[in-house]
Amino acid sequence: MSRKAPEQDIDESALSTHHPKDHAAGVKAVMVSLRRGWEQMGAGRTMLTLPLLNQRSGFDCPGCAWPDPQEADGDKRSVAEFCENGAKAVAEEATTRRVDAEFFAKHSVAELADKSDYWLGQQGRLTQPMIKRSGDTHYRPIDWDAALDVVAEGLRALDSPDEAAFYTSGRTSNEAAFLYQLLVRSFGTNNLPDCSNMCHESSGSALTETIGIGKGSVSLADVEHADLVMVVGQNPGTNHPRMLSTLEKVKGHGGKIIAVNPLPEAGLMRFKNPQNVRGVVGKGTALCDEFAQIRIGGDLALFKALTALLAKAELDAPGTVLDREFIEQHTHGFDEFYAQATDIDWDATLKATALSREQIEKIARMLIESERTVICWAMGLTQQKKAVPTIREAVNLLLMRGMIGKPGAGVCPVRGHSNVQGDRTMGIWEKMPEKFMDAMEAEFGIPMPRKHGYDTVDALHAMQAGEVKAFFAVGGNFVSATPDTAGTERALRGCDLTVQVSTKLNRSHAVAGDTALILPTLGRTEKDVQESGPQFVTVEDSMSVVHASRGRLSPASDTLLSEVAIVSRLGRKLLGDGHPVQWEEFEKDYDAVRRHIAAVVPGCADYNEKVRRPDGFVLPHPPRDSRTFTTTTGKANFTVNEAEPLEVPEGRLLLQTLRSHDQYNTTIYGLSDRYRGIEDARRVVMVNEKDIAALGFAEGDLVDMVSEWPGKPGPDGESTVEERRAEAFRIVAYPTARDCAAAYYPEANPLVPLGAVAEKSNTPVSKAVLIRLERSAG
Repeated sequence: MSRKAPEQDIDESALSTHHPKDHAAGVKAVMVSLRRGWEQMGAGRTMLTLPLLNQRSGFDCPGCAWPDPQEADGDKRSVAEFCENGAKAVAEEATTRRVDAEFFAKHSVAELADKSDYWLGQQGRLTQPMIKRSGDTHYRPIDWDAALDVVAEGLRALDSPDEAAFYTSGRTSNEAAFLYQLLVRSFGTNNLPDCSNMCHESSGSALTETIGIGKGSVSLADVEHADLVMVVGQNPGTNHPRMLSTLEKVKGHGGKIIAVNPLPEAGLMRFKNPQNVRGVVGKGTALCDEFAQIRIGGDLALFKALTALLAKAELDAPGTVLDREFIEQHTHGFDEFYAQATDIDWDATLKATALSREQIEKIARMLIESERTVICWAMGLTQQKKAVPTIREAVNLLLMRGMIGKPGAGVCPVRGHSNVQGDRTMGIWEKMPEKFMDAMEAEFGIPMPRKHGYDTVDALHAMQAGEVKAFFAVGGNFVSATPDTAGTERALRGCDLTVQVSTKLNRSHAVAGDTALILPTLGRTEKDVQESGPQFVTVEDSMSVVHASRGRLSPASDTLLSEVAIVSRLGRKLLGDGHPVQWEEFEKDYDAVRRHIAAVVPGCADYNEKVRRPDGFVLPHPPRDSRTFTTTTGKANFTVNEAEPLEVPEGRLLLQTLRSHDQYNTTIYGLSDRYRGIEDARRVVMVNEKDIAALGFAEGDLVDMVSEWPGKPGPDGESTVEERRAEAFRIVAYPTARDCAAAYYPEANPLVPLGAVAEKSNTPVSKAVLIRLERSAG
């Protein structure tokens, strides 16, 4: 039975607030999980589906990339190996709501463009290929063969393969990602922008430079057994709630946790684990030993102060703080780093961080006392202008103490989306290493393009300039994930061809090129049966574990194709029957894909055999495995990083964009941000109550947010300011750091221009937006 989607869109005037929660999860999380399942899937389907989530014989969560317990580490998986937001992600994918030809006949593209991301997502699963031809106002049905002909003809009509951009979301499996990059490179371009460009590209840039590999160096067991875990710029209670179980284990053996965040996130304060008695009827587990409520953009100044304090402590007591043996054997650049490390401008540091000297010194003592330290971070660090230097300085802090390649210690960038890391491993990157390209050529006998392609920001610049005329996306919601919303929409509408491979309706379908196609695909929860029989796919989690995922539900429609099938069929259409790659074999049997992965991708030898193990296998990580560092120097690199505190003029605030508890990336599950006490609305801006009063406003006032960025120099070379406006946001008093504010994305994305990017990584700066508030006219 199909359950009805909401007919009405968000009524922002329905906003209500309550006091923020001081804990995460508990019985409430269980009840919300079940209720959302029943609303979307029905009780029977809910009870059939959730027990398979993150189980060895089931399917990987389509939400976050937090790893599963491994039997090799002595950990057993729970019967309920999922969190509230994982359950919501499954409910959204396994929903019985359907978006069919009748729906598209009823709703024009222009009408869909006026709907919110929430309303669009709640309509349900796409069921058949649809096309909007040039001049059409509505999408119309088209069969698969004709749809792929349109795509192939549109791509061949380009003057150059570089006039197309091929986007990828983290939901794509390893098999589909490998074939997709093979298709794109066989076509002749490296234009492979992906969602990593907008989230953890800064992590990859900093880690590749300092330790030689852009991935985290810890296992789940390492985090569990750490003496000290620093959680920086991260909200695990909403974005990866299963991490809270790991942090509970840290506390269980006496470890300590430091939280560094502008907002007091409930999940870092206290965890009520619904799978034990204390979490159900007791107070749960207090997690955070030290909460450093940092000012937005102050993280680099904090890390610089901490490295200085450790350096000074070593000077006061030589041989007691630094791991000299590790530094001498395994690092490069220490002398240059150490020469400036003891310098600290306390006035500038305290202004930048809004922390006290006493608290910073206390954190430094905790670091000195810890024998096993893990530093975790997420987009709170990666989406700052100084993101790469900030992460490099965090690495400096660990290198000083020999905390790389040591059990219970290391770097832990927490990826936000399931398999976003696997996509990169499989070749989804605009500038893959030459060794990878050489291996591709040797395996398939065809030349690979060597000119680096466009990342996400550069692809948008090229679209706006008319240099990219075709856009193809496998998964994701490109329009709502990117900055500069108005510019992105103009860019996509200016394309000759846009193609979206999707499971559900989203805003990107309503921002269509001259010719636009929607190609519906199987979800991760669904059975995938091909000519050789039932198939499975593989994914990689945040800690480099690769494992199988097997869908168990009947597909939402008989006309759906898997991503592997879509890419394989397009390969035959686009490249012709005489192409050396045997595309038809990949669709029949995914083992054929995995055999090529084994030959091309480093660390994937015997791939078919290893992914059939109950827990899969762990990819090599030289710094973790043997303290081998494949950097340009052959060692782990200390770096010198200069902090530049953000100036906040009078009457301005620093804004960060973030998720509600009721969303995952751009997918809006509902309208309850209950941990923060915000209900039934999304156009809100959270501001400290003292700042509200100082700016002359009151809680509940309706305001426009106006962002201010350095503009192009004027005619006489004078400085100018570029302004962007997001209208009609309601002020909510919230205990964020002073001079700071927070608002949800994608609603706040229009405030960030394409030119506002992190140094080196080119990631949009969505975590340090200078704004002013103006009373709204409506």
